[in-house]
Amino acid sequence: MHFDYTTVGHVTIDVLDDGSRRPGGTAFYSALQAARLGRRALIVTRGVAREIEELIEPYRHELELEVLPAPHTTTLVTLGAGSQRSQRVLAWAGPIAGDLTLDTSILHLAPVARETPGHWRGRAEFLGLTPQGLVRQWSAPGSQIVAASPAPSATAVAGRCDAIVVNEHERTSCASLIARASASGAVVAVTAGAAPITVLAPGRPPLELEVPALAAGPVDDLGAGDVFAAALFIALSDRRGASDAARFASAAAAVRMQGAGAGAIGGLADIEARL
Repeated sequence: MHFDYTTVGHVTIDVLDDGSRRPGGTAFYSALQAARLGRRALIVTRGVAREIEELIEPYRHELELEVLPAPHTTTLVTLGAGSQRSQRVLAWAGPIAGDLTLDTSILHLAPVARETPGHWRGRAEFLGLTPQGLVRQWSAPGSQIVAASPAPSATAVAGRCDAIVVNEHERTSCASLIARASASGAVVAVTAGAAPITVLAPGRPPLELEVPALAAGPVDDLGAGDVFAAALFIALSDRRGASDAARFASAAAAVRMQGAGAGAIGGLADIEARL
């Protein structure tokens, strides 16, 4: 079955400051943004199927879901916001095996905890990567996530991408991935909260652009970077230029931050109004 947008990564249980639980993970937020832009979206994840299905029940009419079984669902304690955010790993669903067969226009590798495979079968016309989960490590259940170097297989995947998105705080740990992707002709976007977005567009050397971020007066910024990535990948796959695609993605993130939770993710009309 063909999909327009497929994310591969853990749908997480996010435990917030007040003890409440939400669905989380780039795979979830990005797929939902794609769906609200009219794409047929699939999430391929790993965990306890019943837990994940209950988590995203309010959005199931918008998304297709494939859950590979695991003893646990990845559970993260998330504290703070923006550059002050920290996370601890309470449970991990484990790696997603590389024997996936996919048929999709856009494939978004969306790791949050070193889980995505380095290979797969089938067809993907556009490959996007948000590598935050490839440069993370933790020592034991309950411990805090810290920065780590990517595995060589991650660098190889970056060289096959059409676009990658990182935030400014990940730029150093993702340096080898950015270099490999840029050398291969990918668009690289570096977000920095309310500061301008840096876009490295294909060229020799890569053309560095600055795109203003659209301020939102955030109610809640959790998942805003994931929304940005999905909107960017879709705009680029629609043949928009890198600068125009980044402006569109920034508007999508700004819409998301004007409300709380995944329900605040906007559709095309909301994003165009924000632009």
